[in-house]
Amino acid sequence: MKNYSFLNKITTAIIIATLSFSCESSVTRKAEQAKATDKPKPQPNLVYGDLIIKEQSDYLMIPVNLPEQNQNKGIDSSLSRSYERNNQLYNIIFYRKQDGASHLLLNKKAIITSFDLLEVKAVDKPPTRVWLYRILDQDTNGDKKFNSEDATLGYLSDLSGKNLQQITPNNTKIINWVVVPSQNAIFLKIIKDSDNDKKFTEKDKTNFVRVNLDKIGMGTEIISEQIEQEIKSYVFK
Repeated sequence: MKNYSFLNKITTAIIIATLSFSCESSVTRKAEQAKATDKPKPQPNLVYGDLIIKEQSDYLMIPVNLPEQNQNKGIDSSLSRSYERNNQLYNIIFYRKQDGASHLLLNKKAIITSFDLLEVKAVDKPPTRVWLYRILDQDTNGDKKFNSEDATLGYLSDLSGKNLQQITPNNTKIINWVVVPSQNAIFLKIIKDSDNDKKFTEKDKTNFVRVNLDKIGMGTEIISEQIEQEIKSYVFK
């Protein structure tokens, strides 16, 4: 009888020890898994595109993008619009040829969807040379990410990538643009989220913005509300 009681005690002790070890192992595994989950994800390496060289400028330009944007897509150094078709840039490094001084175009998170060198030659005036950028830097539709659904604004800088200035209003998208050398000005066609639905559709109004290249700043809209109402009074009689 004593032996039976002794065996029961041993069996119970073994079961308790086994369950305790199992629980400790489970807790340990969960703790290790939690630690592994807490580790920050490694940041991907930046990808630097081919050098962009313009003889008119004292600076070389180095595009900055991410691996998934690269995909072995080439760049035509004489025609920057290849980036508009193929890539999204997150910044541009400007490198001065003479002394190697470098600086960034942007000091904030943004996507550069295109950039073009404007060279305006007017009679009896030195040529005006500036960079025109289309930049996406506002989450206008509130989805917590930058994408083609958000506003895309126009910016100008000098050839060094400095003196960056916004030239089109917030909450707009650039449709196209044209340079008028005789006026030393650029005219940009834009679409505005005029119905405030956080989308850019055919229901929204378009307008034209004039930017004076002699004194760069926010462009002036050409079609006033008064003119538009007058047009409607004739068209919708």
